[in-house]
Formats: sequence, C-alpha cells, structure tokens
Amino acid sequence: MKYGFVLPRGDARTAAEFARQAEKSGWDGFFVWEPVWGIDAWVCLTAAAMQTKQIKLGTMLSPVSRMRPWKLASETATLDNLSNGRVILSIGLGAIDTGFTDFGEITDRKTRAELLDESLEILTNLWAGDQFSYAGKHYQVEITENTFSPPSPPAQKPRIPIWVVGAWPSIKSMNRVLHYDGLIPNVMDEKGNVRMSPPTPNEIIKMKEFIEAKRDQATPFDIIMEGQTPGDDRQGALEIIEPYAQAGATWWIEAHWSTPEQEKVLARIKQGPPI
Repeated sequence: MKYGFVLPRGDARTAAEFARQAEKSGWDGFFVWEPVWGIDAWVCLTAAAMQTKQIKLGTMLSPVSRMRPWKLASETATLDNLSNGRVILSIGLGAIDTGFTDFGEITDRKTRAELLDESLEILTNLWAGDQFSYAGKHYQVEITENTFSPPSPPAQKPRIPIWVVGAWPSIKSMNRVLHYDGLIPNVMDEKGNVRMSPPTPNEIIKMKEFIEAKRDQATPFDIIMEGQTPGDDRQGALEIIEPYAQAGATWWIEAHWSTPEQEKVLARIKQGPPI
C-alpha cells in the first residue's frame, strides 16, 4: 500500500510548502484538486515539484470533459519532465456543483462521458509524440511534422499513469477503466446514481475481480481508496485501511476536505502516513 495526501485548499506557495513536508514525513504522493475557477492545479503542482525530489504529484481529480485535451497534454508532459517522471493524472466526469453551470460548462452526463473518452484518446496520442489524425464526434485533430513546437514526451514510459473513476457496477464505466492504469472506485445505487458512501472492501474485491478478468494489459494497475485516518492512533488507522489493502487497494489517499484550517492539515501531514 502507498499513501498520498490531497491538499483541500491553498495557493501555490502552500502547495509547495505542504508537499515538501509531505515528502519529509514519508508520504508517497501529494495531490491537489482542479476547480473550474480558482487556484490552478498545475501551477500548484509545479511549485511542489520545485520543492521535492521523490514524492508523486497529481490531481484528485481533473474533470477532463471541460478541458482542452491538448492543453492538458502540454501541462502534464511539461510537469512530468520537470519532476523527472513523478506525475499521476486522475480523471473523471467531475462534480457539476463545483461551478459547471456558473460558466456554461456542459452538464449532460452522456455528453461529458463522450468528451472524456475522446479527450483521453487524444491525450495519450499527443504524449506518444507521433503524427496522428483523430476525427471524433466532438474533436478533430491533425498532427503533422509541421505542428508548431510540440513539448517533449513525458519522462514516464509507456506514459504518465492515468487513474480513472469507475462507477460499479456500470459496465460502460468500468470498461473505460480497463484501458488505463488505475481505478478510483465509486458505487452506483439501485437508481443509477453515484452513492455518497465509499465502497466497501467486498465491493473492492468484486471490482478487482472484474478488472483482472477483463484487462489485457501487462502494465501495473492501481486501486485507489480515499478517506481519513487518525494521525495520533496508528492502530486505529490500520484498522480502517487494512481491510481495503486485503481487498486489493494499492493506494490510500488521505483527504480532509472538510478541514478549513491549514494548520490542522499541516499537522496531519507531519504525523505521516498510517504505516
């Protein structure tokens, strides 16, 4: 099991300081969220990269349906080279109550899913650095040898790891996950809505079995759980995490979204991961 910490709020200076402390305290990853309007995630992660050497850096998560895939490809490839191959890209449809309607972003779930799938195909082709053509429902791309000033491909091979939200037991959602490098698990209720409560260890086992039966790639694959553990009670923290580790989860992301005080967030970072 690896352990990450997601910054609930804070500017680029805060991200740099907290990421440096997270690395010092033994965390394996440092993550930031990507709002519609607010502190820029990739500027924060760049600042964090300049203050760290080993810790993984990523988003939790990037709502790709409202983003230009070529801009995201540029940002991620640039940061991956700057950080010597430490970027993780977490993607999903995003929560529409985080400002989608305020800025006229598309809120229809089916359309956002289409945009997500097309964006991922374009993104991975751009990372590869080869010439390619793409003609989708929403995007058309033509990359030739004359395309102006493309960035260097990412440092990581075969690509930057992509963690994808999968809504169990939706086959379409889970099939998307199979093409990439990690599962951020959600569970749908009987009405087809994403359940607010986290997956149970038994549900993680079912998702893992589905992935192992269907995925035909030999590359590593992660299952990511998000939650909170007490930093001052190691045994209590292990009791929370161990059932998920046994079920097949490979990352635990410590997420204190409802903690507004930065000093409390920093204090939890300094307590280190629950290992």
